[in-house]
Amino acid sequence: MSEAIHEPEQTQIEALWVTFKETKDPGVRERLILHYSPLVKYVAGRVGAGLPRSVDQGDLASYGLFGLIDAIDRFEPDRGFKFETYAINRIRGAILDELRALDWVPRSVRARARRIETGVAELEHKLQRTPTDHEIAEHLEMDLVELQDALAEIGRSGIAALDEFVSGESSTSMGEMIADPGGISPEQAFQAEETRRSLVDAINRLPHRDRLVVTLYYYEGMTLAEIGDVLGVTESRVCQIHAKTMMSLRNRLQ
Repeated sequence: MSEAIHEPEQTQIEALWVTFKETKDPGVRERLILHYSPLVKYVAGRVGAGLPRSVDQGDLASYGLFGLIDAIDRFEPDRGFKFETYAINRIRGAILDELRALDWVPRSVRARARRIETGVAELEHKLQRTPTDHEIAEHLEMDLVELQDALAEIGRSGIAALDEFVSGESSTSMGEMIADPGGISPEQAFQAEETRRSLVDAINRLPHRDRLVVTLYYYEGMTLAEIGDVLGVTESRVCQIHAKTMMSLRNRLQ
């Protein structure tokens, strides 16, 4: 988003960062929050796009605002990282943390997710590759349509997220570890590097379409609907692929 900032405005923002880091002036902090507030709307919209309508977008934005404030307080311009990248990870993490704390996902959805994930793990161990939908359905004695509907529901629920699978119970997301390596301890930095290597290896071993979904969603910032247009499939189908792929990655990382 910073590419759209005109040169004089960019210079002003850089000056605000210098002033804020030197003085911690609340007024300067408010100006930075106001300037970067569109990031909150962007991330809230992206996270909320796959969630049920019962989840209020305004609530997501409120959760994300805390992530933006935290990002501004923690960000170190001298490290050479782009603030927008760092902030988006913090905002998204704050939203997901709050959704997990509310535990709004029905138990039946979580139970189906555990059952399918166990089946995927068993088949990957047996086949030494990512199983197809047909193979998973047959292994779990489910109808193929039933399986795909369940995967779509799991994907929409938000419980199949790469950050959650990578970080587990930790509050530090994969994006944060990449964006702010200087802000964690040497032990955490080592663990983060090992996780990155394992993640890259696991992603590279995915089937082409699954790997493309992960890349477009997590690294290119595209929505599931936009990815569907690229692949020539429905948004619901992309949601299914994403959910199954996250289960596969989780099994491989564990």
